Amino acid sequence: MVAAARELPGLDYALEIDGRLKTEFATRDGAKAGAEELKKRFPMLQVRIYDAKTNSREEIKVAGT
Repeated sequence: MVAAARELPGLDYALEIDGRLKTEFATRDGAKAGAEELKKRFPMLQVRIYDAKTNSREEIKVAGT
């Protein structure tokens, strides 16, 4: 069985949770706020912001680590 591949966002930002793209955001500030809130609630998750414009990812860490 082959899993469906999720397309990368074209113009915006997305949250990558444990290696899987989830929620898409129009702005970097919105993505960062969502990522930080998620990481505070679930510190064991690996949370990154994917930037479609630069094709890069930014790791979100828990404050104080």
